[in-house]
Amino acid sequence: MFKEVFKEFPRQDKNLRKWDSPVIADLDKDGHLDLLINDHGFSVQVQWNNDGKFTKPYDIIMGDLHGISVGDIDKDKNLEIIMSRGGGSGSNARNSKLYRVTKNRNFIELGDFKEPLVMMRGRTVAFIDGDNDGNLDLLNFAFPNANKKKKSENYIYKNNGDGELILHSTLPPIKADGQKTLVTDFNGDNIFDIILYGNGELKAYKGNGDLTYIDVSKIVFPESIEEVTGIVEIDFDNDGDFDLYITRGKDFKKGETFYDKETKIFGFYTKRGEFQFDDLEVGDVLNIENFQSQWPNNNTYFIGESSYNYKFDGETHSGKNIRLVNSDALGFQDNANYNEKKGWYIGYVGNRKWRIAGFLWAPATGIVHGVTDYPQEKHPEGLTDILLENKGKKFKDVTKEFGLSRKEHTTAVSVADFDNNGFQDLLVVKRGDLIKANESIVYLNLKGSGFKTLLNHYIISTELGAIGMAVETFDYNQDGKVDVILGNERGKWHLFKNASPETKNHTYITIEVGNSKTKNTSALGAIIEVQSCGNTQIKRIGSTGASYSLSHNTFAHFGLSNCSSADVKVTWTNGEIEKKKISTLNRKVKIGN
Repeated sequence: MFKEVFKEFPRQDKNLRKWDSPVIADLDKDGHLDLLINDHGFSVQVQWNNDGKFTKPYDIIMGDLHGISVGDIDKDKNLEIIMSRGGGSGSNARNSKLYRVTKNRNFIELGDFKEPLVMMRGRTVAFIDGDNDGNLDLLNFAFPNANKKKKSENYIYKNNGDGELILHSTLPPIKADGQKTLVTDFNGDNIFDIILYGNGELKAYKGNGDLTYIDVSKIVFPESIEEVTGIVEIDFDNDGDFDLYITRGKDFKKGETFYDKETKIFGFYTKRGEFQFDDLEVGDVLNIENFQSQWPNNNTYFIGESSYNYKFDGETHSGKNIRLVNSDALGFQDNANYNEKKGWYIGYVGNRKWRIAGFLWAPATGIVHGVTDYPQEKHPEGLTDILLENKGKKFKDVTKEFGLSRKEHTTAVSVADFDNNGFQDLLVVKRGDLIKANESIVYLNLKGSGFKTLLNHYIISTELGAIGMAVETFDYNQDGKVDVILGNERGKWHLFKNASPETKNHTYITIEVGNSKTKNTSALGAIIEVQSCGNTQIKRIGSTGASYSLSHNTFAHFGLSNCSSADVKVTWTNGEIEKKKISTLNRKVKIGN
């Protein structure tokens, strides 16, 4: 079971937009995993880990930031951080930003390369050794710009060995938000492959070993797969290859509403154009919670018949709570030209009813309390997530066979051995419905024979008006039990400590992977294989379920059930190998430099 912690994890007590999962890395090389968190359109922040207690968030860079990746691209033993910057919906194309972080926790902004990274509407970045030469290359993918006339903006940069990233090749162009990325090796040739998702069909690109890729989607997938929201690699059956777990769901549609008659809570989602909800019967006072509307309509509210402009004190980026009394909002503007005077229109229209309408650009959400009644809307049925078993040359759909046929709108997934039994479990985040607390799904692995749903785990986010979005797992306090950090779009960050009781039958080891001893190859992308009591487990350093980012967690956690020893093998991306036999009495072991 899990327990949300607050003292160890100070956070902004604001409901903010998010972008992707937190990025995890020991940035200052002090042996404790730090966090990079991205409140979309506001800032990227660091939370330093001081022996299991995080500092308050510290701003690194402000503005519209997207994917983040961490790695030592010049092998100077300091980590570089690349942050992909948004492009103002195409009006402000920019290139990714690079920083170097030092052991004394300073961030040094780095200038452009000799040939600057391409200007774009940035989305995905990932440092990978795509050609197995021991140097970290770069995937740098963009939301396609209409002005490019369908020219590919999925750029691949080669590291020249000195930390200079040089444009080398591209992947085929994609449509809209189709640049979500999983870096994996689905054919077991020790060359990175790429899976793209987020728009249309799931795409698989086989790596050739020279930073070029071939589309093999129709060969490796059993069928066309769409509506994908997240993917993670997992060797669920411990057979030595990486399988895939795929989350699926639909986004809210424009004008979609939710209502709970018991709690009298109404929630809404709208975007891109004119809207008007049915009048809400709430009485003399209108109470709106976590009202979110971004630029350019974040501070444009026209109240009552006269349409006077409602002004907020302080910043308007985070969710706002609004209380309007009917006497201050009487009537509604006749023949309002929403298209000419864009924004929100709110007014008391009599008989205990309020009207909310307007014309917006960016997605907007909110919660209204005390609504007496509202027509129940029929919502799209949830989708089934997919478990694909790796059969060497092709994946096989084993979802039903392994007890994973639940229908939900899910948005993210992470892998960890929560109960230390030697088999990897799954944590899945639901989209939610705005008007209720959002409880995640935990699937415990039944030693490779199936999964069962864990009840009463307490990984629940309670803020209303939020959308489940991102999750990551790591042992933040080094107690041998894997913890959870979860982020809600238009909500808050949450840290859940694994509070499961200690048991002698579920031991563990943590392998810290350093650079290779001969060629100083980065730990990022290295494969760790652990054999214990006839059971074999594999993990890849840096691999997570993040959609646009790549972590640099060099601490690999393995549950060992009740085994007292294990054989460990680490294979770096350039082919170097190091082996070690360890006792579980020594639960933390470092391999490499």
